[in-house]
Amino acid sequence: MAGRRPRVGVLALQGDVREHVRVLSELGADVELIRRPAELAAVEGLVIPGGESSVIDKLSRAFGMQQPLRDAIAAGMPVYGTCAGLILLADRIADGIRDQQTFGGLDVLVRRNAFGSQLDSFETDLDVPVLGEPPVHAVFIRAPLVQEVGEGVEPLARLADGRVVAVRREQLLGTSFHPEVTGEHRFHSLFLDTVRAA
Repeated sequence: MAGRRPRVGVLALQGDVREHVRVLSELGADVELIRRPAELAAVEGLVIPGGESSVIDKLSRAFGMQQPLRDAIAAGMPVYGTCAGLILLADRIADGIRDQQTFGGLDVLVRRNAFGSQLDSFETDLDVPVLGEPPVHAVFIRAPLVQEVGEGVEPLARLADGRVVAVRREQLLGTSFHPEVTGEHRFHSLFLDTVRAA
């Protein structure tokens, strides 16, 4: 089972698509770029990259992808969202722009740009017990924050002050930060393990 090459997609409407494709390919997955419902139907799991959550939301509607994505998540497709991807997996947004919508699936309340502008980007090391040692070196770029965690959602990582920056619920995984830009592959490996198990 562990040797099987899972067929996964990266939602390629906007954002840091290439970085995720590179990491997933290095980990042995067959990776497809997903822009259309038929392409989504052909993969076993999906990564929603960082970028502009409001732009990805609008483009998903323009490309006829919003409802197929919601349906796939509801049907149990493994999905990993980083930064904007976490926002799009959240059931609730504290400070979305007017009419902003999400795909949902994670019973969390997320605040967009919780740490400020691009100039307020920062890096820190996080203890992530589910991944073991060493700590995860995390890069936060206009990052969201999980303000409330609902029923069945497991916090995986917190900042030193206790604020939640990574969560998991069953087949869904979300991080406020960008492991794909630091050479940190363990979250993507965890995602691929979920895909194989599904």
